Amino acid sequence: MEKCLLLGNGAREAVIAEAMSEKYELYCVMPYENPTIAEFVQKSNGKFLIGSPFDKELVKQFIQEQDIKYCIISSDNLLQDGLIDLAKELGLKTFGPTSKAAKIEWSKTYALEVVKELEPSMIIQNFEITSEAELEMASKTYSDENFVVKPEGLTGGKGVKVGGVHFATKEEGIAYARECLSQSGKVILQDKIKGKEFTVMCVTDGKTVVTLPTTFDYPYRYNLDKGPGTGGMGCIGFANGLLPFLTEQDIEKCRQLIEKTIHYLNKDSLEFTGILYGGFFKTEKGIKFIEFNARFGDPEAMNVINSFETPFADVATDVFHGNLSEKNCKFNGKNSFLVYVVSKEYSIQSNVPPVEFTLNKENVEKKGVKLYFANSKKIGENRYTSVSNSRLFAIEKSGDDFEKIKSQVYEVLKEEVDDVLDYRTDIGNMYEH
Repeated sequence: MEKCLLLGNGAREAVIAEAMSEKYELYCVMPYENPTIAEFVQKSNGKFLIGSPFDKELVKQFIQEQDIKYCIISSDNLLQDGLIDLAKELGLKTFGPTSKAAKIEWSKTYALEVVKELEPSMIIQNFEITSEAELEMASKTYSDENFVVKPEGLTGGKGVKVGGVHFATKEEGIAYARECLSQSGKVILQDKIKGKEFTVMCVTDGKTVVTLPTTFDYPYRYNLDKGPGTGGMGCIGFANGLLPFLTEQDIEKCRQLIEKTIHYLNKDSLEFTGILYGGFFKTEKGIKFIEFNARFGDPEAMNVINSFETPFADVATDVFHGNLSEKNCKFNGKNSFLVYVVSKEYSIQSNVPPVEFTLNKENVEKKGVKLYFANSKKIGENRYTSVSNSRLFAIEKSGDDFEKIKSQVYEVLKEEVDDVLDYRTDIGNMYEH
């Protein structure tokens, strides 16, 4: 088996590890021993190191010592920091964009400039602000809190704040914009619009672009989309690869923008392979662009990778070698349902002590669902601890009957999840509010 390096340590990387281990010896550098990633590394006869994946000398030495030939990265910060660039310099075949191409995610102003050039009709009115004077001028456009504040850089899905949801008054929103401006020298104010939010992910080898099944993410901490925005508390996907409010024409419009963007990023050299993920609104005035991610979403990766009929490792191989095609990238036509489990303090408090919890992995998996660990490590028999105040693990199930897989996941959560933990109980209720 060929050797493949996977960098990153969350549940998104856990599902990638599961899939890639079917065809590759897996090698990882991670800051702590993620139980799921470690399991699939060992099953593939690979090896992992505990260390920082941002330590380029450590990663370089590991690649050279183990004679690794391939590299897959789907972590925004690692992509921004140029770990794909390092792998390419060492001669590896890669899945993921260079830092230059990943700018489409880590600079929201750059992404807006690209979309303005390629598809201006999809732009929501916005103000790209680089000074206090510009912020003052832009703020006069709004009479109340009906606007959105977007920080310039990466925020792990937690930085964008929406008026009426995350701040109650115009003054509070402008104060947050001022805070963002002071941190990075840039901030975006954008009109708040009415519509249904959705994402479209595509996989590419730099030339061919294949659309993945569309998913619906639950980015707020509590039921009924209350509380702060988070990295995502759950995710669903349907058998037809669409959402009830979308048409194939809607998806095609988004795919065309994504394809144009990939070709734009690759116009001088091959900078972008892997996943380009667009966030959009469907409005009365058509499809509007929100933002790009230059990698798999989390939790969306778990839903989508479990929707492949063609083994994902085969798709990744085609990306590595520039041989991607639609006929060799097929999906199983199943529904997918996922819920994330977190600490009670997740996204509410920072600097909380580690949370220890009990989880019987064998019992969970016997019930026919998949378990993907994220920011957790094992400390004893069926005992785990959080390693940050972030999401701890996800439970996913795919199947033909959406309501059945939903009830299976919630039954497992009710029976197996420790009382010290928490999760949303309304995943799958898309339109009740």
